[in-house]
Amino acid sequence: MTPPARRRNVAPPRESVLAAAMATIAEHGLDALTMAGLGRDVGMSSGHLLYYFGTKDELLLRTLEWSEGRLGAERAALLSRQAPAAERLTGYVGLYLPDGPRDPHWTLWLEVWNRSAGMGDEARVRQAAVEGAWHRDLVALLADGVSHGEFRKVDPDRFAVRLRALLDGLSVHVAVGLPGTGREQALVHVREFLADSLLAPGSPEPPDS
Repeated sequence: MTPPARRRNVAPPRESVLAAAMATIAEHGLDALTMAGLGRDVGMSSGHLLYYFGTKDELLLRTLEWSEGRLGAERAALLSRQAPAAERLTGYVGLYLPDGPRDPHWTLWLEVWNRSAGMGDEARVRQAAVEGAWHRDLVALLADGVSHGEFRKVDPDRFAVRLRALLDGLSVHVAVGLPGTGREQALVHVREFLADSLLAPGSPEPPDS
């Protein structure tokens, strides 16, 4: 009788590994994300994970890219809606800002930023590509609002740089739990900034996010 063929251990899809990494960060924080622990969660050895990703830095960057891909699809759906530019801008801001302290996506962003100096040129190019997608979408949205008279005649690219700098700063405060700068307070600061510098006279203020 021929012995049954030995079953091969089939590695889970890479997306499942990245989803598990993100779930670990969300539930236990970044310190709990180890190759050994992640391997146990997905049924792989830490050696297999190192084979797939090479380093923890690469794992973190891949997880960020995966998370950003999901956010990018949500952002694209939001920005393609038939709605006033101000309303879509409110949705954009809502997606950008963290939900609160230890938001897993922003926790990951902060760690990747912190490690970026040692990641090499290719990794920095990949980070820039992720940030560039947010920037291009914002520039297009601002240009649309300007062309329809909802926004003042600002330079969309220059204004996008300023707005994203504000969003980044507030997001860091929210993500690390700085007292007095929760998500709601951050939204108030952004609404005031947009009302003072972007909304055309007579335009209704954007709704709360």
